[in-house]
Parts: sequence; C-alpha cells; structure tokens
Amino acid sequence: MRRVLPLLLLLPAVALAAPPQHFELTASFVPARNSKANAAVAVSFLALDPDVVVNESPAPRLKLDVGQTILVDKQPPADGGVPDYDPLTARYIDLSRPVLFPVAVAGGVPRGEHPVKGNVVFFYCSHRENWCRRGNTEVLIPVTVR
Repeated sequence: MRRVLPLLLLLPAVALAAPPQHFELTASFVPARNSKANAAVAVSFLALDPDVVVNESPAPRLKLDVGQTILVDKQPPADGGVPDYDPLTARYIDLSRPVLFPVAVAGGVPRGEHPVKGNVVFFYCSHRENWCRRGNTEVLIPVTVR
C-alpha cells in the first residue's frame, strides 16, 4: 500500500499537465494597399516539431474576439464539416509564409495603436506519430490605424 500512495499523489499532477505545444503563432496587421482592397491579419506558424504540418483543408480560421470593435471579419464562410483525411492526397500549408485572413478596419476607430484579441483554429498532423489534431491558439494583433 505504501508504494501505491506516492503514485496516487502524482496522478493529479500528470492529469493537469498541459498538452505538448506543437506551434508558436504570431500575428500582425497588414493595412489595405488602397481603398478597394481589404486589410489582413498575417499569422505566422513556427513549428516546434519539424514533423508536424498544418492541413490546407479545412483551412485555418481566425476568430476575432467578440467584444472587440476595431476589426471586421471579411473571411468567406467556413466550409461545413471536417473532410475525411487521406494522408496520400492531403495538402499542407507552406509555413515559410504567413497565412493571411482578410479583415477591414471598422468605421469610427480613432487613430493609434489598438490591440485586438483573436483565436486561430487549425488542423495539424504528425507523420511520424501518425495522428491529427485540432489546434486553437490565442493571438494578440497589434493594429495601427492611421
């Protein structure tokens, strides 16, 4: 019984341990080039494990914080459901370039720096360990309005 007790005491610590982090994400605001173009949020993925890749389908999505009034989401509607994953035909995002999410600056926003919170939802896979997961990472987007 004495051996079991220390193991039981460690069990809650193991259960509360954070899942492994496979990516670091950074986000930046890209202003519109002209009055007819949309601005964008550029999200860069840094893979912490070279074996892990971000799926192209379903495409990553940016979800802006509900309470923010700085940016307006201009992304096309999301496709319904998650497609079947076939490792032989799956395509992956080139992580050497940022993923761009179209947005617009809301009307009446004062000039200056405005931090905007959001979440990036994406699906990713490990070829070495043969699994796929859904990622959801919070990002802080520094928006400069001129």
